[in-house]
Amino acid sequence: MPGPEVAALGEPARLAGFALTGVTVHAAETDDEVRAAWSAIVAGGTDRIGAVVLTARAAAALGAARSAPGSPLTAVMPA
Repeated sequence: MPGPEVAALGEPARLAGFALTGVTVHAAETDDEVRAAWSAIVAGGTDRIGAVVLTARAAAALGAARSAPGSPLTAVMPA
């Protein structure tokens, strides 16, 4: 049985290579798009997505929401 997936969230140009590795990419250009994508990721639960790679801009848009209870583990790409 496979474990949770890894996702990536942020500007499409910064995440283009992640799709080649099997990571689920959530493209988001604006802060509102980032927050909407994050809400969808969190709603799926950590059973589905256990870790999310964020661009620096996406991490800034999420702020403290990244560490809310029930949120997946996150890693922020260098700017």
